[in-house]
Amino acid sequence: MQTPPNPFKQGLQAGRRQLGFWLTLANATTAEICAGAGFDWLLIDCEHAPNDVAGVQAQLQAVAAYPGVHPIVRVPMGHGRVGEMWIKRVLDIGAQTILVPMVDTAEQAAAVVRAARYPDANGQGGIRGIGGARASRWGRYPRYLHEANERLCVLVQVETGTALKNIEAIAAVDGVDGVFIGPADLSASLGHLGNPGHADVQAAIEDAIRRIVKSGKAAGSLAIDETLARRFMDWGASFMAVGIDMTLLARGTTALAERFADAKQ
Repeated sequence: MQTPPNPFKQGLQAGRRQLGFWLTLANATTAEICAGAGFDWLLIDCEHAPNDVAGVQAQLQAVAAYPGVHPIVRVPMGHGRVGEMWIKRVLDIGAQTILVPMVDTAEQAAAVVRAARYPDANGQGGIRGIGGARASRWGRYPRYLHEANERLCVLVQVETGTALKNIEAIAAVDGVDGVFIGPADLSASLGHLGNPGHADVQAAIEDAIRRIVKSGKAAGSLAIDETLARRFMDWGASFMAVGIDMTLLARGTTALAERFADAKQ
């Protein structure tokens, strides 16, 4: 059995736009429901959601039943703290694509890539420990150790003023497949906490997306406001998350309760 290709990475390389959805409820049933919705990718969040490795594995297993959608795992680290253990563990349970938050410099991006890659034929290039029982389907992908690096997709998040200054250097790192703009933290870093729609933040996002694309790498972001999401795509974002499970649930239940508020009178 051959190690499966990474369709999300292939899509980035082909320049295809891929729409995604954010999973924060740390629940395999929620992941399975969302996997059938028609998105190209789902983000399993370990930075701001109560996920552990076992919970991520359960969600990966649930999503695997829906071959049209690709799971991405965001690992809990940032600002230079590479967290090799988290990267290794989510790859070992079968993730092929990771998103790493708060990458501010090219050096940090290179450290992320090294943590995610196995050593090459010369013993260089990566520091990922040898394991990955589920990733190799318990040894049924006999070439997994030799094919994993090629299948790997590394996405890094630019979400501070410092990172904006270093976009070209970050995008130029070998092994970085895409650069993701984090609007919420970026707005805070630029002095507009809680207001990613501020004109200054939007101008910074537009400039960042255009610079990433010009650098030859895929640009991505998250916007639950449809107008903003379509604006980011017009600027060149090719992997775009357009919703979050907890936000959709909160807004939907609130709206439903409000429609029946008169019945309680």
